[in-house]
Amino acid sequence: MGLFQFIRRLLFGSSSGRPVTPTDSYSKQNKTQRAYRKPRLKPFRYRQNRRTDTTELEEVSSPPYELARYASRTGHYFDMAQDTDFEKLDQYNLPRFCTPLELSQWLEFPLGKLAWLTHRFNQFDRPDDVKESHYVYHWLPKRNGFRLIEAPRPFIKIAQEQILKDLLNRIPVHPAAHGFVAGHSSVTNALPHTGKRVVVKFDLENFYTSVKFSRVVSIYRSIGYCREVSLWLARLTTSAIPMSMPFPDGSLRPLYPYLSRHLPQGAPTSPALANLSAFSLDVRLSGLARSFDAEYTRYADDLTFSGSDQFLRALRVFIPLVEQIIRSERFQVNQSKRRVLRNNQQQKVTGVVVNEHTNVPRKEFDLLKAILTNCIRKGPASQNRKGHPDFASHLRGRVAYVQQLNPNRGQRLLQLYQQIRW
Repeated sequence: MGLFQFIRRLLFGSSSGRPVTPTDSYSKQNKTQRAYRKPRLKPFRYRQNRRTDTTELEEVSSPPYELARYASRTGHYFDMAQDTDFEKLDQYNLPRFCTPLELSQWLEFPLGKLAWLTHRFNQFDRPDDVKESHYVYHWLPKRNGFRLIEAPRPFIKIAQEQILKDLLNRIPVHPAAHGFVAGHSSVTNALPHTGKRVVVKFDLENFYTSVKFSRVVSIYRSIGYCREVSLWLARLTTSAIPMSMPFPDGSLRPLYPYLSRHLPQGAPTSPALANLSAFSLDVRLSGLARSFDAEYTRYADDLTFSGSDQFLRALRVFIPLVEQIIRSERFQVNQSKRRVLRNNQQQKVTGVVVNEHTNVPRKEFDLLKAILTNCIRKGPASQNRKGHPDFASHLRGRVAYVQQLNPNRGQRLLQLYQQIRW
């Protein structure tokens, strides 16, 4: 629009009869700018790969199996053991069981003990107090509050270890997941990000507690187990704290995430279930990273992206898209731990320096070198301040870690280690 036409429309109005304001000529430009500042994703649609002939929940007049759920309103029992997908179980080479009794026989527990472990006869399927719980609770201080460590007691730990070994470890996770995965480590998580122009790091807040009971049930259902068995497996691998449990400073708000059933931090099954619950998150974020020609890896709750100058210039669009995906997958972003690291500063990914090649941070190298030197001069007992029962193996492992990241530095430390008189 020319200047003369703009003044004419401003004075005499538009052809539609609506008065024209000076902002009309800029409205299209403003809309474009707003769309650029706040990119939005289209809703994510899953492909329906599941069978459509699943059996509906059936109510029967007599118990179909031991400890079947009773429907008090109708006076019937729920039969939830008819929708097992044996093809999927065989695909992953998983054990077959459809009822609580079969599950208890696989775990080699009496059915009554299995019901006790899952609080089957307690109100709301949860312990009444701390003494009745199958977990030992310990509040661990952190920067902005406390983290609850839930260590399983012996009986439920035995069940969880068997579930992990013979069931969960057979389910493949996404290739981008490196934490608590066989053959992967913090080093393999850092390798794809070496020598990049920029590294972007996100942290998921309350990773384990955000994985609730319903999501864990869905994991067991997705690998082929019926509803009944999925519920029992989910109760064995989740936790809900007693309502009467006190908090260290007396407040109640920090307890809220732990009141509903969630993955307990301390159970051997929690890392594997957390990885499986984040599978969809990994699929979407790895696809987003590829569209920006970037790399993506995840180590537990640490998300890392890296790329070139082009990726650096696109961060204004990329970061909001990542946060949208995280929220839509029912996780939370810890905004205080988000980092954008350019290659003119130290870039660390899960404790590994990745600026040019994988390397150990200088401070850690100097500290370990000083410990080894003092072990030679003053003896190893003087340096074992944390009371490691096998201090020699502990130091040898730390030296091997440095050798993995930087062979030259690691060889220098190994020479010092070999001079220690044990």
